[in-house]
Amino acid sequence: MNANVYLPQLARIAHIKDEVGGARAIKTFRVEFLDGGGFEHECGQCAMISVFGKGESMISIASAPSIKDYKQFSIMRVGRVTAAIHDMQVGDVIGVRGPYGNRFPVADWKGRNLTFIGGGCGLAPIWPVIQTAVANRGDFGNITVFYGGRTSRDILYRAELEKLRGMADVHLSVDSPEEGWEGYCGFVPANIMDKPQSPENAIAITCGPPIMIKYVIGNLSAMGFADEQIYTTIENKMKCGVGKCGRCNVGKDYVCVKGPVYSWAELKGLPQEY
Repeated sequence: MNANVYLPQLARIAHIKDEVGGARAIKTFRVEFLDGGGFEHECGQCAMISVFGKGESMISIASAPSIKDYKQFSIMRVGRVTAAIHDMQVGDVIGVRGPYGNRFPVADWKGRNLTFIGGGCGLAPIWPVIQTAVANRGDFGNITVFYGGRTSRDILYRAELEKLRGMADVHLSVDSPEEGWEGYCGFVPANIMDKPQSPENAIAITCGPPIMIKYVIGNLSAMGFADEQIYTTIENKMKCGVGKCGRCNVGKDYVCVKGPVYSWAELKGLPQEY
């Protein structure tokens, strides 16, 4: 194992799943490290993915720390590097360096009720926490998952979310009514107001488009959640991953070092630049 986090390790793409189509397509990649490489990670951390000759991009690790055989990344096609990743095939080799950033304090949440609120590709960064909580079901109280996509075709991890039913309360939504959809119709912040959560002995974890996070936090506050009970994760233009280039700074913080996980109590004190 290479302990130098500045250097990428070689990993082979073992599996690709088409999650969402269209102009902002999302694919999930499972990668396996070569030659005994790899690294341990914690919920909320990220890794830098390299496509040789194209560049590299910081991506949230979307698999639970308990999974040792591979790392999972769900990647939206939005630029040069992510487009190059989307063009790759099973068996192709990429570079992976990390892990970077801080973590969700999952161990501190034992005995608490957990409410997860995601939108779009924002489900990927909190998915390891959901997996960890469900795998250790007896350590936590109620587990509730709210997640929404623009349409039913835009729902990430659709099959996996359906499998969660019975172990967690799952509430899926789409932005507008569509034929055959029996779940909630409307935006995610409205869905949580339709099914309000008790702040008593609870933690709320949210990630999605910035405008969604803004309204989710406002609605959670209206329900009585304290700032310290609300967590989110941001990825503010992270480039080097080690706090050297300054691309990701939000006020005094380098997100790749101090973040990407923040409680709302911490984040609200920073400039709203993310």
